[in-house]
Amino acid sequence: MSSIHTCSDARRLAKQRLPWMVFDYIDGAAGDGFGERLNRERLRSLRLQPRVLNNVEKRSISVELFGDTAALPFGISPMGMCNLSSPHADKWLAKLAADKHIPVGVSTAASTSLENMIEMAEGYAWFQLYFSGNEDSSQALIKRAEDSGYKTLVMTVDVPEVGRRPRELRRGFKMPFKMGPAQIFDFAMHPRWSINTLLHGRPELANFGGKYGAFERTASRAGADWNLLDKIRQSWKGNLVVKGVLSSEDAVRMKTMGVDAVQVSSHGGRQLESAPPPIECLKRIRDAVGDDYPLFFDSGLRSGEDIVKAYAVGADFAFMARPLLFAMAAEGEQGLVQLCEVLAAESSIALAQLGLCSIDDIGSQVLHPS
Repeated sequence: MSSIHTCSDARRLAKQRLPWMVFDYIDGAAGDGFGERLNRERLRSLRLQPRVLNNVEKRSISVELFGDTAALPFGISPMGMCNLSSPHADKWLAKLAADKHIPVGVSTAASTSLENMIEMAEGYAWFQLYFSGNEDSSQALIKRAEDSGYKTLVMTVDVPEVGRRPRELRRGFKMPFKMGPAQIFDFAMHPRWSINTLLHGRPELANFGGKYGAFERTASRAGADWNLLDKIRQSWKGNLVVKGVLSSEDAVRMKTMGVDAVQVSSHGGRQLESAPPPIECLKRIRDAVGDDYPLFFDSGLRSGEDIVKAYAVGADFAFMARPLLFAMAAEGEQGLVQLCEVLAAESSIALAQLGLCSIDDIGSQVLHPS
């Protein structure tokens, strides 16, 4: 029987099975986590308006995205070191992307090389770039992505400095791991994860080493600016998505510069505790850029109804992150499949309750006026 019926189930099981250090790294947010909780509360406070006596027998949750048809209304947001959740996490995410024709974001800090990820995902992979502070190194990564067949580049812009996440700091989380008595005890208390990781090897930053140098996750990226974005836009011939935008002024400027889509995101609440709730920023940004400009959304989505709400507020596509890691930590590939089936079913049922047959039919009319 399935053990995962909600995202909360996946998180609860992952908390039992992951070392405390790893769980707090994945689950943690900036400061005391108030900003992350506030966004979740604002999402939950949105009410959907049921409609009845519409024929909703034939429904579709597929979405058109950059010329492809995604079978699910959400993609996989780029996440660094996914293999911390399970040694095969990257492979399972890539397989899901290939099966469902959804994008898997391949992080600069991935634990599987960008070349292997796009091959496993059968082309359904987007490369996510963190500006390293070294423009030559960043351009070399972009060239690798182009040579490997990536059609979409995601530039993450909301990490000029890595936000302080006290939960991971208290656990002494560092990459690579630095072992002390607390970490040894932590790993000993979670033998399933520890033995599995030992058998398959410690996760490494697969896109670095040799001529590509080293990657320091806490390094400053404060040198990234609008001129850098313009250079990347001029040199990258495929789709360019800018991720981590909460300002309507910034979004309008990116649209003017020829950015193909903006991803509204607070980095899962991991950067600035006092940032406004992304779901509210999505509405303001949609009003500013107009109805036809592509907007993507992530941060705080935990159910199919949440996904529907994101579309209702103004998103053209949604992305999931943490819950997918928790599902794999909980039940491996089966857990990932279970959770995606749950989210797909919840999205489809929500459409039926709203009297709709397609994700394309979702608009602000489905939101109950508060």
